[in-house]
Parts: sequence; structure tokens; C-alpha cells
Amino acid sequence: MRFRALALDYDGTIAVNGVLDPGVKAAILEARARGVVVILVTGRILSDLRRVAPDVDFFDAIVAENGAVLSFPNGPSRLIGEPPSELFLAELERRQVAFLAGECVVESGAGSAPQVLAAIRHLELPLSLLFNRDRLMVLPQGVSKGAGLRAALSTLRLSVHNTIGIGDAENDHDLVGTCEIGVAVGWGSPALKERADEILEGAGPADVAGYIRRITDELRLPPERMGHYRLTLGQDTEGHPVRVAVRGRNVLIAGEVQSGKSWVAGLAAEQLILEGYSLCVIDPEGDYRTLESLPGVVVFVGQDSPPDLPDVGRALRHPDMSVVIDLSHIRYGEKLEYLSSLLPMLAALRRTTGLPHRILLDEAHYFLRRPNIRDLLDLNLGAYTLITYQLTGLHPEVRRAIEAIVVKRITDPAEVHALVSMAGHPGVEADWQRILSQLEPEEAAILPRSEEARGQLRRFRLAPRLTSHVRHKAKYLDVRLPADQAFIFTENGRPVGRPVRALRDFLGPLKTLPPSVIAAHARRGDFSSWLASVFHDQGLAADVRRIEQSAGPGLADNLSELLIHAIERRCEFSPERFLEEW
Repeated sequence: MRFRALALDYDGTIAVNGVLDPGVKAAILEARARGVVVILVTGRILSDLRRVAPDVDFFDAIVAENGAVLSFPNGPSRLIGEPPSELFLAELERRQVAFLAGECVVESGAGSAPQVLAAIRHLELPLSLLFNRDRLMVLPQGVSKGAGLRAALSTLRLSVHNTIGIGDAENDHDLVGTCEIGVAVGWGSPALKERADEILEGAGPADVAGYIRRITDELRLPPERMGHYRLTLGQDTEGHPVRVAVRGRNVLIAGEVQSGKSWVAGLAAEQLILEGYSLCVIDPEGDYRTLESLPGVVVFVGQDSPPDLPDVGRALRHPDMSVVIDLSHIRYGEKLEYLSSLLPMLAALRRTTGLPHRILLDEAHYFLRRPNIRDLLDLNLGAYTLITYQLTGLHPEVRRAIEAIVVKRITDPAEVHALVSMAGHPGVEADWQRILSQLEPEEAAILPRSEEARGQLRRFRLAPRLTSHVRHKAKYLDVRLPADQAFIFTENGRPVGRPVRALRDFLGPLKTLPPSVIAAHARRGDFSSWLASVFHDQGLAADVRRIEQSAGPGLADNLSELLIHAIERRCEFSPERFLEEW
């Protein structure tokens, strides 16, 4: 993931006795020259900070008073918390507590905590106590270094998920926990080191300077550090939670048609969006539209043409935005052409801005089977989630780049063989074939290519979804259409049979009419146009449109079977009953 911002604690991390280490300052200036935004996050009162370090305006922003005050160079400071109550300050004086009041924080010695707490209880004030070595800070509830950092990054249109934070003491827990990679210095608090994703070994600020130079040279968050956030997919058979890290990994979700692949992908997308990650979901069939109910999600729907790339790019420059690109209205050839421009644009955008954090592509086998794969994807980004029912249809280079695999039900031996090869576990094909073919709709498995599988195929029960999953139920079967919306089969321009005024009535003619009649309608795109314009079921129309586009002479005989299967799969019913009734 692209490294865009660095958040640094002051005392004990980059300064000793209030004096900023000159090597750290030089490293910060080098990082800023390479486009990294550097934010100082300190517990100090801003006026006190400027007294001991009058030249701190080389930072892009300063978060002072443990998150309560936000300041930008050459601009006024902004108060995030509320000023201390005069009543509270008077009570501290009455109790003879020595203190220093800032714009929001009230500081005292750690030993005065009992008297301060007694004053807060007496006045029934919504205040919190926070210790920083031998100092005590009193702040409004909800004010913290993490909250202040989020406000600074939001102002700068940056994300905590592209940020590394470094701290040393008790009041840095929230700073370390907020950033995608939280770093504790080796000479700091043992408790903070337990909390951190990474420990910066050394003896003082000079070692921080070296660390800043190393990460600035890479300009990428360390790929071996997965970060503390993991998706919760469900529970395994022993009741243990199945949590999967996604940062820095290309993820595959595989399974048969209608096994629930897009349901799993939607489960992952929901959690990422709610954690503030920016997603771009490429939705060929309209299965992810309900994600729009989540905060910060916008759906681009291509009607007569796909969404304009500049519009998509502008939306994805906001770190708190996610985009769903619904291509269900677009013909298959147009989708291929569009993705040949969209995918490279997304890769370039992510390399330069770090956004979107994740690119999710459903029906990946339709778009990633050709040799031009390097023109479409930058697999080194570790940013892709690919969903497919035909793993063997993916280009071999794509399969080699997959680092985590989640599987729904699979019965095809060729697909199981491909999974075994990808996971690098020879000799398990028969067992995997049995297990994967028996997965229930509410189950999935994670394969041992990722550490979370614990070295074996790990079967688990899926967690619930927050948003509804788009499903096209059999409710459409009995909808009676007005006469002017009926589908009329024709042969040589003459009507054949009675007008079709419901999907229930559509299946019989597909099965019984001559293949030449069905093929003629398919070549004109009549079936998909009718489904789209009358039923407004763009997903089903897209499925049928793909079949129509492949309706060459060699497929005429089984065209009806393909069309019936598409309707069955999308509407979740068995057609035999309706064929008999017809």
C-alpha cells in the first residue's frame, strides 16, 4: 500500500528534553521533498511547543494537546475539543492542585490524579484522565491523538490507511492504533510495544531518522507487515473466529455459479468500507448495488455507455469514498474495451495516490484470460480481490500472484486441481474434492496458501452481512405484463405461438420452438433487450446478452439450454415444472 503520511510523536520519539533531533529534521525534510506528508502529534500545549521548538512549521500539520488542537503552517489553529471549564479550574485551585491549562487540555503531575478525579466526580464533568510518564492530562471525552490525527488527515485529503505512526509513551496508544502501521520505539513504553505492529529498535531519535529514510526510499508500507486490521469472515468448526488480513495481498474468491461468491465478496467489502478503506468495485452484473447504503459509497451506473473515467478518478481521490461501477447494462464487448482502460487507470492512480486501497473485480475470468495481463493489472500492488467461477479461465500470471484464497462450493475436478496447484499442497486433491463439493450455502473454506488457514483447508461458517445481497428471486415469474410489453416470438416476420406476458410463459417456447427461431432472436439481442426494458433486471439481461453475443452457428442447437440455465441461475427456480405447465 502506498505510503503517503507519517505521524510522529515529539517528546521521547524525535526530541530529547524538548530539543528536536537535527537528524530527524533532515530526514523529515527529505521525506516531504518526496511527497510524504509529515504530521507532528504531541501532547504538548501548542504555545509551549513553539517555545521549545520555534521552527516546527516545517511540518505539514501539528496536532497538539493530545489531539485537541489542530494547526497548519501559516494558518490559525483549530480547537477540536472544548476549552476547560472555569468551574473545573476553580475547583482545582480550591483543592490546591498545581496545573497548567491550555486551549483544551489541563496538565498536572501524575501524583495529583486522586484530587483531580475527585474534582471531576464532584462537578460531574465529562472529562478523561490520561497519563504520560510523570504527567497527567485531563481532556474532554473522545479527544485523543488518533482523533486529532484523523481530523488533520481529513483536511489534507489523506487516509490513516496510508499512514505510519511512531510513538513512545502511554498517550501514544491511540496514535499507534489509528495508523495502518503503528510503530513503537524500542526505548519506550513496554505496553506500547505490545500494542504496536512494529518495534523500531535503537536507543534514541537518531534511529527514528534512519527509519524515516528507509521507509521513504520504499514509498510503500512494508508488505511483510499485514497491519492490525483483519476481515472477520466467520467461525471455523471449533468456534474460532476466521480473520483474514488483506493489506498487501491479492485475494481470490472462487466457487461455482450461484454458490455465494459475490456474497462473500460483499461481506469483505462491507467491513473494509466501514473501516474507512477506499474500494473500487467493478460490478459486471449489478450484484453490489446495495453497498450504496453504506457511508461514502457512490454507484456509477453505465446506461448507454460506461461511466466516464475522469469521473471515476475524481471520486477515488477522496480517501473516504468508495465506488461501485455497475456495468450490468453494458454489452460484453463494451465491458472488455472499458476495462482495458479502467484497470490501468486504477493501477496508476493507486501507485501515485495510494487510492483506492482495494480493487474488487467480479467475473474476473471474462476479463483476465488474455496475454496482455501486465497492461491491465499491476499485481505487485497486492491490491486486487478477484471473484470467479472459472479459476482455470484466469491467466496463469494472475493465478501465480494470488496470496490468499477463499472458496465456496466447487465440484468440477479441473477447478479443484487448479486450486491444489495454486496452494502448493500435492496429494490432497481427493480430500479437497470431497470437502469442497459438500460445502453448504452458509459455508466457505480458506486454503493453506495463506497463514490464516493454519496449514490446511480450513472450513468455516460465514458471518452475517450488513447490507442485503442482490438476488433475483422467482417473484418475477408470475408478474403479468400489459399486452404492449409482451414478448412475441416470430419466424420470418410472422408471430409464433401466443404472446409471452410472464417469465413463466417464456421458458416453454425456449424449449420447444425450432433452434433457428431462437437463434434469430438472439442475434438481434431481442431477449436481453426485453428483460432489461420490461423487467429492469439488468443482471439477468447481462447474462442473457453474453449468450446472445456468442450465438454463432455452432451454438444454435444448445442456445435454448443456455438461456434457460441463465434464467434458472438468476431467478433461483427449477424450470422443469414450468415447461410442463406450458
